[in-house]
Amino acid sequence: MNYDWDNFLWPYEEAVRELKVKFRSLRQSFLKKGEHSPIEFVVGRVKTVDSIKEKMKRRVISFDVIETDMQDIAGIRIVCQFVDDIYKVVDLIHTRADMEVIEERDYVKNAKPSGYRSYHMVISYTVYLPTGPKKLLAEIQIRTLAMNFWATVEHTLNYKYQGSYPKDISERLKSTAETAYKLDEEMSLIKDEVQEAQKVFTKNKGKEK
Repeated sequence: MNYDWDNFLWPYEEAVRELKVKFRSLRQSFLKKGEHSPIEFVVGRVKTVDSIKEKMKRRVISFDVIETDMQDIAGIRIVCQFVDDIYKVVDLIHTRADMEVIEERDYVKNAKPSGYRSYHMVISYTVYLPTGPKKLLAEIQIRTLAMNFWATVEHTLNYKYQGSYPKDISERLKSTAETAYKLDEEMSLIKDEVQEAQKVFTKNKGKEK
């Protein structure tokens, strides 16, 4: 069956572009006021056609329900400095009128068996096309720098082992995930000092220009 993937994915590409701009602007709004931004950086992507086809086969998803049953065709990742920042971002998303939260999964407090931690939100977002408004689903993952590093490494290993890790690799991944979370907890204890140092650094940097 031939499918016009370019036409299908274009609204998702537009959604990712818009959402990246909006969250990056939100970060700048905090910094302009001289406040700590709960957002460190933002990235986004649209699933590749091969990835979509693989998931359709694995989850037995048909073309006619792909827009509702596949929630992560458009994906945004928001990376934070501290664990508290994750929940501040979650609250900020809930207050926005331009996106509606459909589903939430807290893997920060309730890590997956692999050790994976992140906060997942599925939102309904409207893009405006030449043919009119179109609502679509997008997944937002919110995590700390340490969680993001671990997840990036785990994702890379998954390509090699296809999720079936040798026992020693699996145990090491779980151990390093806990170590990463302990680092987050320790950094949270000195959060005020870190943020104050960042303000001084930013202020001095501004004087140098």
